[in-house]
Amino acid sequence: MEYPERLESVTESLRLDGRVAVVTGGSRGIGKATALGLAEVGANVVVVGRNLDSLEVVVQEIRSMGREALAVPAHVGKTEHLSGVVDHITKEMGRIDVLVNNAGTNPAMSSMLDLEERLWDSTMNLNLKGLVFLSQAVARVLKEGGGGSIINVTSADGFRHEVDGGTYAISKAGVIMATKVMAQEWARYGIRVNAVAPGHIHTRLGDSVFAVRPEYEDQLLARVPLGRIGEPRELVGTMVYLASGASSYTTGATFVVDGGWLLT
Repeated sequence: MEYPERLESVTESLRLDGRVAVVTGGSRGIGKATALGLAEVGANVVVVGRNLDSLEVVVQEIRSMGREALAVPAHVGKTEHLSGVVDHITKEMGRIDVLVNNAGTNPAMSSMLDLEERLWDSTMNLNLKGLVFLSQAVARVLKEGGGGSIINVTSADGFRHEVDGGTYAISKAGVIMATKVMAQEWARYGIRVNAVAPGHIHTRLGDSVFAVRPEYEDQLLARVPLGRIGEPRELVGTMVYLASGASSYTTGATFVVDGGWLLT
């Protein structure tokens, strides 16, 4: 068996100097933390989202680190726009090396008996359909460039649903399977596809459930072995690992970051 003459150090393997990373839902929460974290290890970053003003704030933070950055306003759930988004990014940035599919929604809580088609469609279009077809468009670019990394943000709910959160859980379970399928099919092109499954994280989307069910926070914390809700920055290390050469032999995996919630 042949080995490389020189293995990178751990520090070297985590660097993304000169790489271009695209982060959807990049204006706040997990997406913003990820975009800034990837820039910190050298990446030039494209943030995609619906609110241009919010994206530009993140762009300025990234540029202050000495990296290139681009804001692209787009709704990932509208698949007819996605090929144009990818074309625009490659024209402006010259390449794509990493895609972080972070954009997601959970617009309302509903039992399956009361579920309306509109809620189903809005959740699936962004959380699953948009993710798959944006990944497809980016994978075509990565294939031509010799490979890269796609990171899908799923959820611990994709393994175990919460009360009245069935539609969201189904969409996120679909992301876990889509990750496996894409990883298997695209490995031959040097494209690695992995997923990160956060538990409850303090974000606008994540905390919105407490407004609807105030009692749920105490119930949740009683089931989290680490005894607290996570912060977006606590996902960044996993994101950097999966985006970088440190994870060069990792594909098709889902990394759970949930404070131990799935253990209970």
